[in-house]
Amino acid sequence: MGGEAKHLKSGIVSAEDPESIRIAGRIIKTGGLVAFPTETVYGLGCDAMNADAAAKVFESKQRPQFDPLIVHIVDTKQLDDVIGSLPVLGQRLMDAFWPGPLTLVLPKQPAIPDLVTAGLSTVAVRMPNHSVAQALIREAGTPIAGPSANPFGYVSPTTAQHVADGLGSNVDLILDGGPCQVGVESTIVSLAGSQPELLRPGSITIEQLSAVIGSIRRSSPVNEKPIAPGQLSRHYATRTQLTILASIGARPILKDGERACLLSQSQARDPDDRFIAVEVLSSTGDLRETARGLFAALRRLDSLGLDRIYAEPCKEEGLGVAIMDRLRRCAAP
Repeated sequence: MGGEAKHLKSGIVSAEDPESIRIAGRIIKTGGLVAFPTETVYGLGCDAMNADAAAKVFESKQRPQFDPLIVHIVDTKQLDDVIGSLPVLGQRLMDAFWPGPLTLVLPKQPAIPDLVTAGLSTVAVRMPNHSVAQALIREAGTPIAGPSANPFGYVSPTTAQHVADGLGSNVDLILDGGPCQVGVESTIVSLAGSQPELLRPGSITIEQLSAVIGSIRRSSPVNEKPIAPGQLSRHYATRTQLTILASIGARPILKDGERACLLSQSQARDPDDRFIAVEVLSSTGDLRETARGLFAALRRLDSLGLDRIYAEPCKEEGLGVAIMDRLRRCAAP
């Protein structure tokens, strides 16, 4: 980065500085990688029209090339460069939820490199609701492909420091826009088939989607050839084995000598001094607060190097569907 290095501190720069956005935009334009905040998690961004840049994303994350990337746009003009057609239901969802944490899977334009879409005839696209992400896309002047900015399969990053801890020098620049406000990845809906399909739950719930477009089916986890990110049966995973308890407040049977910690949904449980550490996601059981702090709490517990993380479940309704989806994929063998 030459003379621009003076702007860096361990690869992290403040996104509040306009010069940081200008530098980041130049990096994207010249085929480099920039980690940037969105309302969901931090993304590892590259020029979505540049196959060589996309290859760097896969290499940096050690991401298998069968797992497609999400393309981020800043306005509907860029949508014409990304998708081949837009069904009526897609327009309704865009009107209702964009900009925001909703990704649509649609037929792709031939100009999108096959590597970005894992060779599929469809592309995953969204318009983030975050001022830094929007400013970066405008400055770069191109749609930005951006999976989560972490080693493949690990817990997603919700702060700039999480990105630095996981990717280090594999990213040219990290834009620090503070903690992400949603905390779980975007909801993904495919409109490429005969019926709308929920491929990944997120903060926009299936009830909200159904209110706009009617009936929508849910997909099942897959082990190979996903058609959108976050569909693998094991994903968002800690290095420490995670076990989901049967219910809130349940007391697990610990093995002799087992060093364990607890991910608690709320403070409304009896004390259990067998746990070396306890992370409380929300003092009141608020699901939005829980989602916002989920990945950061998992990272802190994982860093302790214990034998097991026990996690309390939450009610599987509304945002709780997305939270339990992440916990199940983390716990999968």
